[in-house]
Amino acid sequence: MECKSLRDSGRELQQFDIALFAASVDDPETNRNFAESLNLSYPILSDPTKETAKAFGVLHESGGYARRWTFIIGKEGKILQVVREVNPQTAGPDLARILEELGVPRR
Repeated sequence: MECKSLRDSGRELQQFDIALFAASVDDPETNRNFAESLNLSYPILSDPTKETAKAFGVLHESGGYARRWTFIIGKEGKILQVVREVNPQTAGPDLARILEELGVPRR
C-alpha cells in the first residue's frame, strides 16, 4: 500500500526537487519484480545483507525485515526529518505535505 500511495502521488511529489526511492532488505530480483508489478516510477534499492538497515536503525528486532520509516535527506546529505509513523495508505500525500512544511524547493 505504501508503494502504491507514493506511486499515485507521483505528480504531486515530482513538483519537488527530490530523488525518491524505497529500500528493502529483499534481493534485487524480488524488488525489481515487485516494482514492475506495481508499475512504480521510482526504484526500490536492495539491502539483502541488511547492513544499511542496521546502520539506519530500521532493522526490526527479529532481523527479518526493515521498519517502514521515511528519511528525508537534504542535498547536503543531512537528515532533515525521520518519519517513524508511516501510514501506508496516505504515505504519498503525507510526504508531499512534509516536504512543503520543510520548505523543500520545487523544480
